[in-house]
Amino acid sequence: MIVRPAQHWFTRLFAWHGSVMSKIYSRLLLNLLLSLILLGVYSWYESLHVKITLAPFSLLGIAIAIFLGFRNSASWARYCEARQLWGSLLINCRSLMREVITLFPNDAHYQQSLKNDLLAFCYCLNYQLRHKPVAAVLQRFIELPVATFVNTQQTPCNRLLLIMGEKVAEARRSGRISDILYQNLNAHLNQLSGILGGCERIANTPVPFAYSLILHRTVYAFCTLLPFALINQIHVFTPLVSVFISYTFISLDTLAEELEEPFGTEANDLALDAICNTIEIELCQMAGDSHCPAKMYPDKQHRLT
Repeated sequence: MIVRPAQHWFTRLFAWHGSVMSKIYSRLLLNLLLSLILLGVYSWYESLHVKITLAPFSLLGIAIAIFLGFRNSASWARYCEARQLWGSLLINCRSLMREVITLFPNDAHYQQSLKNDLLAFCYCLNYQLRHKPVAAVLQRFIELPVATFVNTQQTPCNRLLLIMGEKVAEARRSGRISDILYQNLNAHLNQLSGILGGCERIANTPVPFAYSLILHRTVYAFCTLLPFALINQIHVFTPLVSVFISYTFISLDTLAEELEEPFGTEANDLALDAICNTIEIELCQMAGDSHCPAKMYPDKQHRLT
């Protein structure tokens, strides 16, 4: 995810990092090449008496723009919901850690145990959503036998919630906290479970493939046939106009695909590593740890100071 200071409008015109140009420039070059070839054989093309007017492209272009708008809105809604879920994760980790510290002020071991379980949950959720192995990150926060067992589960994050729930329940059974305080702590665990379910729903339920496929095919068919309609109207300016229009449609289609999966590792996806790093720093500071990790910034190439 890119977070950077505001740029001058002229500088932003040439921004490459974070744009989709790195993905689509080869497709634009193909469109440019097609336009140049068509321009070179224009005399032969004209002799065929095949004239494609701009009228159908005007109507189709409006329709594509509308559907691309809906597609990007749907992808943006998924992105915003994912960000809200991870924002709620940060809030619940803070709240749960605060209550544990205030309820068990003289039990540093219990505080550290819940803190490590929370951090293991956050990083495990990050790795699970990105389809990365979680064994190493589990061993970083919890004991090896427990980490090995959790790693064998189909949903390691859910098992971590159960482990935290058992520790809270044990505090209730031993009389260290009352029923009301137990309910407060358990409510935070339930909210973490809801966050886990929400993230899994977004990750496992993409935009219907048929909808994306139809729009994708239509965009590329439009961009491929566009030079044949422009050549009769603007002639030598066909490559320039064709590439510009193709850039608009293809970039919007590519951006929608990127935002559709907010938990990925693309430049515009959520900065899950940075969010986990923020949670770890705050929980360590709340627990009074002497060693906290260094601050991680979402955009490595444009760090904020």
